[in-house]
Amino acid sequence: MIVQDIMSRRLVTVEMDDKLKVVRDIFDTLHFHHLLVVDEGRLVGVVSDRDLLRALSPFLGSVVEGERDVATLNRRVHQIMSRHPVTLGPQASLADAAGLFLSHPISCIPIVDSEGRPAGILSWRDLLRSLSPPTQDGDRQPANPPIQSH
Repeated sequence: MIVQDIMSRRLVTVEMDDKLKVVRDIFDTLHFHHLLVVDEGRLVGVVSDRDLLRALSPFLGSVVEGERDVATLNRRVHQIMSRHPVTLGPQASLADAAGLFLSHPISCIPIVDSEGRPAGILSWRDLLRSLSPPTQDGDRQPANPPIQSH
């Protein structure tokens, strides 16, 4: 089995200059934990829900919310994204993916084609799910149709 067999093809990408409000809205709506950051279609970074949580004011939505708190939503993706993400190609082995998860403090691995364009994303949960016994219908994971959003 290779990464392509278990990666999620359901991708959501954002641009480097998108505002954090856009990122927050995507996370709130789609319940993803990672967004891929692209520039001219090529992967340049990753933003996690944890990155966003650290970047936004903890007073947003509270009774003490002020202008400075709301202004944190106007920051740009490039200000908080993880640059130079650890990636794999679709033909990489699951052992390669496991090795990266164990050797880097990451919770997802973007899967990119030979030109650096996102083809999928692999989480440690995807990897564990691939090792679990199949369900009654024979699937190991729910099917995720590809989508692009911005």
